[in-house]
Amino acid sequence: MPSVMGLLEERERAARQRMEALQAELREAEAVWERFVIARETVGEVLTEPRRDEDVPSVVVAGERPVQVTAAVSGSVVPHWQEGLAPTVLAPDYRRIMDVLAGGSAMDCRQLAASLGLEPVPAKVEGVRSKAKRLAARGWLVEERPGLFRVPVARVGGS
Repeated sequence: MPSVMGLLEERERAARQRMEALQAELREAEAVWERFVIARETVGEVLTEPRRDEDVPSVVVAGERPVQVTAAVSGSVVPHWQEGLAPTVLAPDYRRIMDVLAGGSAMDCRQLAASLGLEPVPAKVEGVRSKAKRLAARGWLVEERPGLFRVPVARVGGS
């Protein structure tokens, strides 16, 4: 019959092996996590840097500093709205949303999707909602209440 001390030592050895395996797994998971953090930070830096190798046009508003504008392409980042910046700097999908809301009336995402010629199915409505929320977060639109968007009153009919 095995001794009590022998049984304890055996269980201690098993617990230590499990602990070492879990520590190795934790180190591996931390390394993967750190790579994602670095990738996200790098992409964020790249997207916020102005492109230096391209000729970037400027929009000048009387008495204001020039605002640099990059050409809009599908999938491009929505710039923060500032005085003198027209919706023409937005990617086509965002410009279409701005055009629909240019009349000044607020619309919910289902109405907005239908006005854009999209089927008002959940997938399309959520795509419009995502774009409208991005426009609102960057100052192009106002979200009066959840899911109800409009162009700010001061800019209706203007830029």
